[in-house]
Amino acid sequence: MDFIDLKTRLSNVRGSLDERVATVHDHGQYILGPEVAELEEVLADYVGTKYCVGVSSGTDSLLIALMALEIGPGDEVITVPYTWISTAEVIALVGAKPVFVDIDPDTWNMDPNQLEGAVTERTKAIIPVGIYGQTADMDAINKIANQYNIPVIEDAAQSFGATYKGRKSCALSTIGSTSFFPSKPLGGFGDGGALFTNDDELAEKFRWIRVHGQALKHHHPVLGLNGRLDTLQAAMLLAVFEMFPEEITQRQAIGARYNRMLTEAGLKGIQLPHIAEGSTSVHAIYTILTPQRDVLQARLKEAGIPSVAYYAVPLHLQPVFSHLNYQNGDFPVTEQVAAQCLSLPMSAWLEETDQQTIVYALNP
Repeated sequence: MDFIDLKTRLSNVRGSLDERVATVHDHGQYILGPEVAELEEVLADYVGTKYCVGVSSGTDSLLIALMALEIGPGDEVITVPYTWISTAEVIALVGAKPVFVDIDPDTWNMDPNQLEGAVTERTKAIIPVGIYGQTADMDAINKIANQYNIPVIEDAAQSFGATYKGRKSCALSTIGSTSFFPSKPLGGFGDGGALFTNDDELAEKFRWIRVHGQALKHHHPVLGLNGRLDTLQAAMLLAVFEMFPEEITQRQAIGARYNRMLTEAGLKGIQLPHIAEGSTSVHAIYTILTPQRDVLQARLKEAGIPSVAYYAVPLHLQPVFSHLNYQNGDFPVTEQVAAQCLSLPMSAWLEETDQQTIVYALNP
């Protein structure tokens, strides 16, 4: 059993994908070819923003966002310690200081109640993360950010396609950022990412920065990097996107089925994913909490079922951030979730019989 089924996605879009890739080979515009602009238009329309700018990865999308906001040494950026390291890594890479706040015990996303206390005169951005498939409480976060005139960058690498109070993830703040890494909800066949905004100036800066800060040929008004989305990757993503709405529907049905099966199995002490009122999840990763993680993971392994404990060492306890002087106990919810999280196989094509096998292995 695969932890994430990428083979079926490829099989489902193979015809369209092959045609689109062949078109790229025919026109030969492998860098910023017409498929990049087409994908940007399609995704901006889907999300509901004025602009989408394709970039080389989800990590680079966050980095470019910070660069466009001119964040650097002496600045602070608030985010969460329960996420993949790239969220905080990019803050340090521009010379700013990552400042962590704890997560909500139900959704495992940024707790808005912890946010305002972390704001200082040096705070230049806030990066909430849509962990495991649903967005953070963006209205509450934006309200605090607006009080202090701080831009919000939504890290939607795992929540692309989810909705929050009727609005799409990536259209909920100053900047939306997502990833097209193969295992993500809208996954490609390599690295890729995108930025979303309604701000004319920011969109222009995103485009400059992704091509070494170049506004016109031989004219570089800002520092940039090689952050372009490949034409071939854009072409393949266009093929995948044709099935994306259907995949989301299937993921939500499979997530609901997991919830029902695990509840009926009567496993003691587990916490199932909680979808906040007014939100939907794309179930990028189906995760439970259990104080018996090692025992359950061993049962799954014995049955030949893969599982993952994501972010088992939260960012505030990572050696690379030791200079920030955070200690064990500083973020108790994060630490509890990190110690108990267990992610089960998940994809849009997970069969009910496979889910039954998984649940039985957890509770034989």
